[in-house]
Amino acid sequence: MELKDIQNLIKFVAKSGASEVKLETDDIKITIRTGDPESKGETTYIQQIPTMAAPQQPVAPPVDTAAAPVVKAAAAETSDENSKYITIKSPIIGTFYRKPAPDKPMFVEVGSDIKTGDVLCVIEAMKLFNEIESEISGKIVKILVDDASPVEFDQPLFLVDPS
Repeated sequence: MELKDIQNLIKFVAKSGASEVKLETDDIKITIRTGDPESKGETTYIQQIPTMAAPQQPVAPPVDTAAAPVVKAAAAETSDENSKYITIKSPIIGTFYRKPAPDKPMFVEVGSDIKTGDVLCVIEAMKLFNEIESEISGKIVKILVDDASPVEFDQPLFLVDPS
């Protein structure tokens, strides 16, 4: 069952005046409740997907404790190195695209100089393509998301060197 089907089902139940509807298929269980005095007439829906037992994983051998500090030191150097850069984050949830159309060039590449107001990417949300503009000037140091990947709100997209 697709998300659109579930949304249509919720709308149908809300309009029908039914107080509760349960739907079960092989891989999904849905309960929709309306008219509950606690919810003040709002529609509530709960989706439960049955969980399968995870396969047994073999127990990992003990990690050499002498190697652990080296990993932590490398991570600390990376975070110190990235602290001089400004992170441009996603303002919305959607699908990240690096170019305006499949046959067009990328908006920016690593090493590109950007100015305030330059379009860096587009994020598709609910069939709308939102241009994401730079709020700073600088040079793109790193692109943190692959083209056509889903992104979350406040997810880092680019590292920019403002100098």
